[in-house]
Amino acid sequence: MRAERLVVAARTERRVPVVRELAIATVALLVVACAAKTPPALPTTLKFPDFVYPAVPQQLVKSPQASAVDRGWRYLQNGDLGAADREFSAAMKRTPGFAPAQTGLGWVALARKDSQRALTTFDMALAANRDYVPAILGRAQSLLALKRDADALAALERALAVDSSLVDVRRRVEVLRFRNVQEVIENARKAAAAGRFVEARAAYQRAIDASPESAFLYRELGTLERKQGDLAAALSHLRRAVGLDASDAASWMETGALLEDQGDFDGAATAYRHAADVEATAELTARIAAATEKAREAKLPAEFKAIRQSPQITRAELAALLGLRLEPLLKSVPAKQVVLTDIRGQWAASWITAVVNAGIMDAFENHTFQPRQRVRRVDLATAVSRIVRLVAERQPALRRQLSERPKIADMAPGHLNYPAVAAAVSTGVVPLLDGQRFQTTRPVSGAEAVETIDRLRALTGEARPSASAQGVASGVERR
Repeated sequence: MRAERLVVAARTERRVPVVRELAIATVALLVVACAAKTPPALPTTLKFPDFVYPAVPQQLVKSPQASAVDRGWRYLQNGDLGAADREFSAAMKRTPGFAPAQTGLGWVALARKDSQRALTTFDMALAANRDYVPAILGRAQSLLALKRDADALAALERALAVDSSLVDVRRRVEVLRFRNVQEVIENARKAAAAGRFVEARAAYQRAIDASPESAFLYRELGTLERKQGDLAAALSHLRRAVGLDASDAASWMETGALLEDQGDFDGAATAYRHAADVEATAELTARIAAATEKAREAKLPAEFKAIRQSPQITRAELAALLGLRLEPLLKSVPAKQVVLTDIRGQWAASWITAVVNAGIMDAFENHTFQPRQRVRRVDLATAVSRIVRLVAERQPALRRQLSERPKIADMAPGHLNYPAVAAAVSTGVVPLLDGQRFQTTRPVSGAEAVETIDRLRALTGEARPSASAQGVASGVERR
């Protein structure tokens, strides 16, 4: 028995060195295998296709640092972030401040969604090489992830300044510019709507700086400046708008309205015509007509311009109003030649002649017109009734109105002037006053005369009355 134990012990002693040697050999083989591990090939579909390869300068492409960067890139695009980090860090140990390796570490941080660390890392790479495009683009990516779009746009523009051949980057810049401008525009509109005009103007200016060829931005800024009363700046920006886009009807209309504010009615009419060339509307037709008339009236004698403020108009002033504002109708009436002996040198002579020759106003038996004589409501009604009857020849509905016999509290149907007054009242051109009275001898003010002729023009189809004129007309009661 003892002999057997000795044999076993001897055999065990012989095996221990062999096992130890095998273990050492195995560990050695594993170490060698690990040391010789080959990084994976780039996958067909990159894990991070938006990341830019951290290219190594040409003079270092065969260096150990370049090999480490390349291995790190392969690991990164295969999703092995730990291995990528080790490779890029190894390159950094060999060459501190090595921009490609530092950029690789930035991409690893960004892949781990640590945007702030990525930004810091890319900035460190740029501290070593401020024109290193992969780091600039990495910085832009980090800023976008941090919602700092304006800074990201600046970074992308910096990359383009270094390398103008970056087509994809140029497209991203355009998209980002548009997105940023849209946000600025929305902020500008909100500020304007809230009455924060200084803030709104500043925002519009930023939008214009980012997109200087956008006509609508100049229009919106000009509209805002017009509301503020800064007409010079508004006109400058509106003219820039139509200069960039002559088909922008809204800009032409706003320009026309602004020129009207400034009293340039010829310019306003021209602007409205440009808008109508783009898109004709009833509103533009009315604006053109109104501006044209204002332009004409702006050149009229001071006496005409003062009519509206007159407490009681004269026959000359009434003739001027009728002759100017109903000129097309008067020209359509066969004229009779009437000799007038007291209008030579009179500022309203041409209009007096027109209304008398058309039979709208009468000369006196001694061939005088007496232009300074005051106008009463019955005189106004007489002129109105004659025009209304001329128009009624072409408007059957108006003829039916003329057949009405309105109830007038201070005038019986047998009154000599009742037919003329009834025609003026029944058509709503000359309204009754308080108590349904007409008051034939009451003086006519300039404002009343202007409003009456506005309503008369609307009846003839030449123009629309003002809101105030319509309001007065609505008070007429018919029987």
